[in-house]
Amino acid sequence: MSEISFRPLTPITGAEVEGVDLTVDPQPAVVAALREALLRYKVLVFRDQPMNDAQQVALTNAFGGATAAHPIVNGLRDAPAVLRTALSEDRPKLAEAEGLGHPLKGTAPRRLRTEWHIDSTFVANPTAITILRGVEIPPTGGDTLFANLEALYTGLSPSLRGYLDTLQAIHSRHNASPEPRFDGKPAGPFVALHPLVSVHPETGVRSLYVSSVFLQAIRGLKPRESTALLDFLLDELAGRDEIHARVRWEQDTLVMWDNRSVAHAGPVDGLLFKDERIVHRTTVVGEPPCGPNGFVSRALMGGPFEALA
Repeated sequence: MSEISFRPLTPITGAEVEGVDLTVDPQPAVVAALREALLRYKVLVFRDQPMNDAQQVALTNAFGGATAAHPIVNGLRDAPAVLRTALSEDRPKLAEAEGLGHPLKGTAPRRLRTEWHIDSTFVANPTAITILRGVEIPPTGGDTLFANLEALYTGLSPSLRGYLDTLQAIHSRHNASPEPRFDGKPAGPFVALHPLVSVHPETGVRSLYVSSVFLQAIRGLKPRESTALLDFLLDELAGRDEIHARVRWEQDTLVMWDNRSVAHAGPVDGLLFKDERIVHRTTVVGEPPCGPNGFVSRALMGGPFEALA
């Protein structure tokens, strides 16, 4: 325990961790120390952690119980808790989002292409912790950005914070033809109603709970009002550099983050290099977020995202 040390990435977000080997079964004292550090730093980066999928799932279970790989997308056949993501498969979608489109086909979306998001907010109980492991990492590129949602909230004016504390927002995701899930549960569509400001269940600190990918509208506002407010909040999320941290990947790097207090985006430079980038993701089961006024998230469509049996 005395050998574990933390080197901050920025003054408020992220730390590189030294003195711990995650490839062996973590002892309760080590897990407790890392959980405490995760609450403080929100993003933990571990270098030189060569492990297999089974070891990653065991680590995930030690932090509270691994979920299935994804509410909609299947994991690996022999490791259903593991979501494999290959950049070579995602580049066509990145290129399409990057394009300007035809000038006669209407106005292009104003929101920034960078897909800042919180994992799985389209379910009522988004995952609590995300663990991402580098399996095949390019010599350079493939970075992941993180945004401190607590600092994002604190940076707003007190009057605006007081108003946002009272609001709820609709998050959704729907795949037109999802593959059947390995566990036999429905693969969507999912729609959830979350507080726009969430209170961290362990620290009591408030975060602005915004996700540019899944957040659709604010309940109770007219469409133009909702769009204007969300555009402002998402611009704040993307544009406030002082709340961002950037993680540069290396082979066998493992990154763990608190999905309740940070948003992330990546790989943000995936169109700037041609090398392959493969990462494996596991997630820890979460609980429905709660707002400052006591509102607890609830599903509008679809069931909860549960831990694997």
